[in-house]
Amino acid sequence: MIVETHNDLTGLRAEDLGRVHVIGIGGVGMNGVARLLVTRGIPTTGSDVRDWPPIAALRALGATIHIGHDVSNLDNVDTVVYSTAIPDDNVELAEARRRGLRVLHRAEALVVAMNDRKVIAVSGTNGKTTTTSMITTMLQRCGSDPSFVIGGELADIGASAHHGSGDSFVVEADESDKTFLLYHPDIALVTNVEEDHMDTYGDLAGVEKGFADFAERIVPGGTLVVCVDDPGAARLADYARSRNINTATYGRSENADLRIVDLVADAAGSTYQAFYHGEAVGIVQLSVPGAHIALNSGGALLAGLVAGMPPAELTEALSAYQGVRRRFELKGIAAGVRVYDDYAYHPTSMNTQLETVRQVAGSGRVIVVFQPYRLYRTRAFQAEIAAALDVADEVIVMEVYGPGEERGPGEGGAALAAAMSLPESHVVFEPSWSAVPGRVVERARVGDLVITMGAPPVMMMGEEILDALTAADAGEEQADPPIAGATAQ
Repeated sequence: MIVETHNDLTGLRAEDLGRVHVIGIGGVGMNGVARLLVTRGIPTTGSDVRDWPPIAALRALGATIHIGHDVSNLDNVDTVVYSTAIPDDNVELAEARRRGLRVLHRAEALVVAMNDRKVIAVSGTNGKTTTTSMITTMLQRCGSDPSFVIGGELADIGASAHHGSGDSFVVEADESDKTFLLYHPDIALVTNVEEDHMDTYGDLAGVEKGFADFAERIVPGGTLVVCVDDPGAARLADYARSRNINTATYGRSENADLRIVDLVADAAGSTYQAFYHGEAVGIVQLSVPGAHIALNSGGALLAGLVAGMPPAELTEALSAYQGVRRRFELKGIAAGVRVYDDYAYHPTSMNTQLETVRQVAGSGRVIVVFQPYRLYRTRAFQAEIAAALDVADEVIVMEVYGPGEERGPGEGGAALAAAMSLPESHVVFEPSWSAVPGRVVERARVGDLVITMGAPPVMMMGEEILDALTAADAGEEQADPPIAGATAQ
């Protein structure tokens, strides 16, 4: 979906918005915008269909939250902020337009908040949340106090957004609906360029054109930072140079401006040496596992160097990075089973994350609970998603999460499960949310690793799985590897 915006934001500041109402305030993206506004001292209200976990923190900060959408929620409101996920017939959005209130898309609200700041915008098909959070951590650890909005909560502070006193604004730039073309970044970082969001772009050529347009939005004298290891991003770098846009590259490739050398990645984290234009920058040590995480840190490090920050402080700051929630986040351990959660839903990110999961699982088996995200994506990448899931030992496929989409014959979670190559006894399609924890208990053994992956709602499944494992363990003691009270497969 492409968002059409027609608001003149020239000279507009967040303080000019008056009382702001955020529709869908519990969503990860909208929650960040609301937090940014509240911490900036702007009176903020919001509404959502349910009491999502992040809402409690917003209430504590002073936001007024309504559960349920109603036109009365707009009383005394000056500006309404919505996202691409909110349909035009939403009662609050339609009423705001009828009343003639200022109506801003989420990205427009961010543009207003960015005015007069140096903007570092991070985009890409995969890895942008991690890279954005790493840049934010580096700036904080190097003595700056940046404003930021990230598509996930930083693990160390439990926040996805903040209004800082520094002159930098770090933003995760969403390419899915082309709203990243509203930004004018000083530094634009692109992790990779692959097929995704075909409902917006149509094909890979459309995706590449979108990122090329993003590069063109960089302010004069600004810099494009790209991962040269990725073919799509490498083509973007070539295009940018042909347009005389300052371009810096990172990766393991020999022709990268910032090279990642001697990378060692295991279940405990990763270590590598960084070289910038042939000169040693230092050794980077990360406590978050995954070779792809190390690659993302190279992009963050290069962005910091482009911004003129001291190399030693940057590498030290990266060592303090603790990750971001919903990026291989440990939810807990019950009955000898580790339960993690991860946001991966695109086949590329699923492949890279499941490689890390295998390392961390050790001798234990990997059980994946996957909730597909969007019908169009599941339809387009069904074979690739199925192949990624085939890496697991056991897979429970949930129904596709696709608000506003209509599922056609032969589409959805059942079709995805049927497309997998794992033995039939190791794959199950479970459309009932409440039945999923029991399905896990049936399969889990002491030492196994369970990971919930995919669409936003599945982030709440981990706690229910932990409760079910605990209850099963307490219910009956058995002597063999299977969880007490469970049936081994």
